[in-house]
Amino acid sequence: MIRVILTLDYEIHGNGEGHPLDLMIEPTDRLIRLCDEHGAKLTIMADVAEILKFKEYKEKYGRDDYSYDAIVEQLRGAIRKGHDVQLHIHSSYFNARYDNGVWIQDWSEYDFANLPYERMDWMVRTCKQFLETLLKPIDPLYGCIAFRAANWSVSPSNNVVRALAGNDIRIDTSIFKYGLRNGIVKFDYSQAYSPIVPWRVKEDDMCAQSDDGPLWELPIYTEKRWIGSFVTLNRAVRAIMSLRHKLRPSDRGNLRHGALANTSNEGWLAAVAPDSQGKGLMATLLQKHAWKADFNQCGGKQLINALIRASNKYDPHRNKMLPFILIGHPKLFTRRNEQSLSRLLAHCANYPDQFDFDTLNGIIRFERQWGTV
Repeated sequence: MIRVILTLDYEIHGNGEGHPLDLMIEPTDRLIRLCDEHGAKLTIMADVAEILKFKEYKEKYGRDDYSYDAIVEQLRGAIRKGHDVQLHIHSSYFNARYDNGVWIQDWSEYDFANLPYERMDWMVRTCKQFLETLLKPIDPLYGCIAFRAANWSVSPSNNVVRALAGNDIRIDTSIFKYGLRNGIVKFDYSQAYSPIVPWRVKEDDMCAQSDDGPLWELPIYTEKRWIGSFVTLNRAVRAIMSLRHKLRPSDRGNLRHGALANTSNEGWLAAVAPDSQGKGLMATLLQKHAWKADFNQCGGKQLINALIRASNKYDPHRNKMLPFILIGHPKLFTRRNEQSLSRLLAHCANYPDQFDFDTLNGIIRFERQWGTV
């Protein structure tokens, strides 16, 4: 059976603009209501680095302008309703400073995988302790056991695996097969073990499988598709938002030369297919690209068809549980997007013998039933 897992990267705009009330709290409320209507579950990947800054702002200025209290109540409320909250980290926020309505980040710390081990370990430990202190009073069985890096930055892997496993993180869900970036974050996930089947990771290469690996990789579901598959109205909204909230010129001094490819400054091609960076128009049109199961950017019918393809290819006649990981962001959850996601959730609910909903904290109980490629 396929276990459908909706993961939500809970954060404001990547350049530090915007407010949690509009970009996180209100759309997540709508998403939780939609999930509840269909019997679905949501896993909120809370960017604790940002949330700690909102807490710091409240304590420093005596005003809750960044809705820290509402964030806390939303995360606690999600746990009360049987949803999940796990860890997402934008590491550039730990040294961020507030300046005239914008969070000025330390871009030298943006690439999580290239941080020193001690810094990485402290970040994971600090954020995990925050979530567990916040949520264990609501559910004593709650545990922060899953992680996703900002911009999928888990390569090189040695220090990442060590920091996660050393803090009792059992699942990483940062990798998507075929993924490629060459900007402020660099990685090549073309050799990842599978687009859907979980694997225990090698300590020096999270894309590779090892029977005695210290943690599991649950990849974001991905297919290799032609560029036409990326053309949706939802994705156009994403491209427009990326261009409206790109880095300011003052930020660029903190970035190494040539590292702007992942900062939403390369126009519509990069926004539609980020792994097209530097390839040129013809190469982008002629080659296939990593198409993630992104419930903000893909249409409802596209997601249903991808789910059916995954079920037919990876789960025929098996008595095993496979997680189908979708990714999304509340800041992109428009009313139109709500309608397209509702189609997917309704389809899953209509075929309970094939699909069921789960969370990252819940799916770990099936680890012995996960298949192999």
